[in-house]
Amino acid sequence: MNNNPKITKKALAKKLGVSRSSLYYKSKINVKDLELLPKVLKIMEENPSYGHRRVAIALGFSKGKASRIMKKFNLQPKKQRRKPKYQSNQDINKYPNLVKNICPIAPNIIWASDFTYIKFENKFFYLATVIDIFSKKVLGWHILKHHNTDLVRLALLDAVKNSEATPEILHSDLGSEYESREYTNLQKGLEIQISRSKLGSPWENGFQESFYSQFKLELGDVSRFKHFGDLIEAIHLQINYYNKSRIHSKLKMSPDKFFTKYQLSLKLLKTKLIL
Repeated sequence: MNNNPKITKKALAKKLGVSRSSLYYKSKINVKDLELLPKVLKIMEENPSYGHRRVAIALGFSKGKASRIMKKFNLQPKKQRRKPKYQSNQDINKYPNLVKNICPIAPNIIWASDFTYIKFENKFFYLATVIDIFSKKVLGWHILKHHNTDLVRLALLDAVKNSEATPEILHSDLGSEYESREYTNLQKGLEIQISRSKLGSPWENGFQESFYSQFKLELGDVSRFKHFGDLIEAIHLQINYYNKSRIHSKLKMSPDKFFTKYQLSLKLLKTKLIL
């Protein structure tokens, strides 16, 4: 005699207070997430620094869906930056910050300049860049063994040459390289307004701070290069990737694509005005 009769699904469902059909249900969300996993993995493999926001943009997902899939399968960017800690300083500069309350609506209104160091073969090299704040594009760059006026001057001239334009305002941190007479005279000669962050307030040049922290992270360990020329090539390729391919979280696309989209919309607007 069977003292433990088999409980039917109908009886079990009644006992649990659910419908009988729910006992057969297999989550459609789980199935779909599993199907989308290879696509997410591919994007993250090609772009090691992408979090759920950029993954969502790249694949046309909602941020919620991308976040859910990444959490479910414990996926995290291979390269994650650390947020720097800053201390405030209220010192008054010779040149005030002209950009803290300005949001440019077109290219060549505000450019930002800065430099960072890269340690290679126990030596320090310095990379200077100039970025257009509207398009987030790196317009010019230069690298030298010393951080001096030439470093920032040549980066600015490279930006002017590549963009065939000059900005209304050029913003930078406060430093001897930017405060030099040669550099300030160059800006004045190009009829560029000079803007500076307060001393000890690097967040006032957050455009460049954000770029460098992510750029160096994605460039990776430079000890893998055998020659200085290999490092220069890698920097060039990384900047090219940033400008042309890498999704900028605020733009929802790469700087080049954003700039092209802006030019197209401007052209269409002019056509409408003529008609």
